[in-house]
Amino acid sequence: MTPEYLKSKKILLVDDEAQLLQMLQSILSQEGYCQLAAASTMKEGLLRCREWKPDLAVLDVMLPDGDGFSLLEQLRTFSDIPVLFLTARGEDEDKFRGLGLGADDYMVKPFLPRELLLRIGAILRRCYKEESPRILLADCQVDLQRAEVLRETSALPLTAKEYELISALYRNAGRIVTIDMLCEALWGENPYGYENSLMAHIRRLREKIEANPSRPVSLITVKGLGYKLMTREGN
Repeated sequence: MTPEYLKSKKILLVDDEAQLLQMLQSILSQEGYCQLAAASTMKEGLLRCREWKPDLAVLDVMLPDGDGFSLLEQLRTFSDIPVLFLTARGEDEDKFRGLGLGADDYMVKPFLPRELLLRIGAILRRCYKEESPRILLADCQVDLQRAEVLRETSALPLTAKEYELISALYRNAGRIVTIDMLCEALWGENPYGYENSLMAHIRRLREKIEANPSRPVSLITVKGLGYKLMTREGN
């Protein structure tokens, strides 16, 4: 799932196929991206980049007045925004040329909508990291910048391990995080033998974030697999 703070990023789509542009806009809109613009020529794409200043550009290679490679070369003279090539030309030489010019990724048509969303999300996460977000849970908020659990009348400090634990869970909000993955996040490359310690940290974290730690609604146990964090952002 795409984090909420990324859904407001401005995405420019440059392709001369009107039907494909419409489909791309539909795919991105359904995922929650709310600032989308389209261009069908190299000239229009450059103008959009200068005036609208997108956060990400999805470029076709073959355009009626030039090509995506030339567009990227001109774009790089005034902007370093991330670029994803989406094209019917799948030759290795084209791919290497695009990546060599500074593109962040290269996809060949036809494509799976889910793969496109995953690749766009990965680029945006890498380029636009959210600074110390505030996690919204059912009964509290967690301020990662201050390492505190915020309730209506109190602020409870997180220990270092509790901070690492909830950060690892939040990076995978709504998805199961295995016990091995959590142990590795807390204790490094040799996490074996820390399962009991993990359970102790889970219990203490629940005492801070849950209204009823015995019946958790935010930090859920998935028997035999691990744990997952449910946030108010939706999972």
